[in-house]
Amino acid sequence: MKFKELAVYFQRLESISKRLDMTDILAELFQKASQDKKVNIEEIVYLSQGHLLPSFKNIEFQMSEKLIHKSIVLATGKPDELIEDMFQRIGDYGEVAQKLCKIYIENLSITDVYKKLTELVGFSGAGVVVKKTEFLADLLKSISPIEVKYIIRIILGKLRLGVGDPTFLDSLSLAYSGDKNLRKHLERAYNLCCDLGLVAKILFSEGIERIKGFEVIVGCPIRMALAARMPGAKEIIEKIGTCAVEAKYDGFRCQVHKNGKEIQVYSRNLENTTHMFPEIKEGTLAQVKNKNVIYEGEAIAYDPQTGECLPFQTTVQRKRKHGIASMRKLFPLKLFVFDLLYADGDLTDKSYEQRRKILTSVIGKGDVLEVSPVHIVKTARELENIFEESLREGREGIVAKRLDGVYKAGGRNFNWIKLKSSYSGELNDTIDCVIVGYYFGKGLRASLGLGSLLACVYDKKSETFKTIAKIGSGLTEDELVKFKKMLDKIKVNSKPPKVDSLIEPDVWVEPKYVIEVQADEITRSPVHTCGKAQDKDSGYALRFPRTVDKIREDKDAQDATTVNENINLFKMQGRKT
Repeated sequence: MKFKELAVYFQRLESISKRLDMTDILAELFQKASQDKKVNIEEIVYLSQGHLLPSFKNIEFQMSEKLIHKSIVLATGKPDELIEDMFQRIGDYGEVAQKLCKIYIENLSITDVYKKLTELVGFSGAGVVVKKTEFLADLLKSISPIEVKYIIRIILGKLRLGVGDPTFLDSLSLAYSGDKNLRKHLERAYNLCCDLGLVAKILFSEGIERIKGFEVIVGCPIRMALAARMPGAKEIIEKIGTCAVEAKYDGFRCQVHKNGKEIQVYSRNLENTTHMFPEIKEGTLAQVKNKNVIYEGEAIAYDPQTGECLPFQTTVQRKRKHGIASMRKLFPLKLFVFDLLYADGDLTDKSYEQRRKILTSVIGKGDVLEVSPVHIVKTARELENIFEESLREGREGIVAKRLDGVYKAGGRNFNWIKLKSSYSGELNDTIDCVIVGYYFGKGLRASLGLGSLLACVYDKKSETFKTIAKIGSGLTEDELVKFKKMLDKIKVNSKPPKVDSLIEPDVWVEPKYVIEVQADEITRSPVHTCGKAQDKDSGYALRFPRTVDKIREDKDAQDATTVNENINLFKMQGRKT
């Protein structure tokens, strides 16, 4: 199968916005690819996601727009000024190159292109910039204009097909069986390995039974389980009865994989952060007895003089690529371990009680890892007392866990329930929102270039982002300037295809950055689209929203608070209107 055929499929996907149509097109692609013995279907999946490998592998092309510009100059012989002018008008180097690269000499297969892109990633050492620009220029000269467009977008991380993971899963099911009934099995396997290419490869080479029996793989991150929300202790006990209660820590959630002496640490959004937290690696090697283990915990910075845990604003300083040794000395980390997913065998289908019992035998004594204290409670009064004690100790709140609950990878259900504060008449919990645009503002803020942000929450059903707030409070003048520079790097010329908005900001940006937002309450709104499909007259909005923490680097856009969560929070407020 030729790469040009794949590029045509990309073009078709880009031209539509309806999820059902996208599903049909992808299913057609996967079915066609599965019938070609020369095609590696995992390569098609990765390229369709805009990657060479799953994102947790941290594979980057490390080619800026400036280097792409140079490659286009070399490939076309056109002057810098012409290319710069076209880019300023079009805003997409992929389309610029498509218009200029008219002559090509090869008809490369998907595997040929995949190998060349892999080779491009591998360049290093002296003269690497020249090597990359010349290599890419040669590739651009050898392929057709439509292929050029998508090659450049993949390299820049701007494929922009608007296809979410659920659509991929439905498409794989449809391609394999003719319907979407296999989705739940494919989704379970994907949640256990976070590698859609691997799932597709196994499905078409070994069959659905192998997918149904899929087990955890040490080294492949498991999509993290999430906690539901309830308004109080009474409701929690009524829902799950006798339960285990742990403190809710305000730090970095970490999933640690130990395969012999090889240690990998993954963040909530599946980023490999092993190099950032060397003490976690050292602590795991020193304190974990079993050879192959996957466990989860919350990493919190502490004061080495007093031993007291520090607030998140301090802990977040540990998330960096440089100066790690000095920050480690200043703010060392302690990891509170609260779950065990693998110990020389898959434990995700075991009950919480079983996993907890094994956990206490796996984690040995030491200075870095500490098993999170747990209380078994039977009554709402007991739970309320532990909640209040947790707040006094400076924790965010508590998490109550069903004793017989399995670890539901990627799921938000009532196996875990978090309680951060009451919801009586006002919103005391925070909302994680995705920035999709900004307004220039007036007066002083106009001179800063950014006045307020347009924020969305995530609708899992439609795989779209729904507006919920226009946020103008919580950022200093310096932060507004920094935000503008950051957002301008991902600005787009028109509304992103996955954004559902009735209002238009001055500048649209790709849904990428998540911010934590506090508001007085959730109200009805005729302007915002959050929940509007479920209520024809109005949606929901945040009243008096302001940023609490800046960018939540541990979360992807799809990790934002969902539409349904916001509707439930609205109901928890006890409002009758």
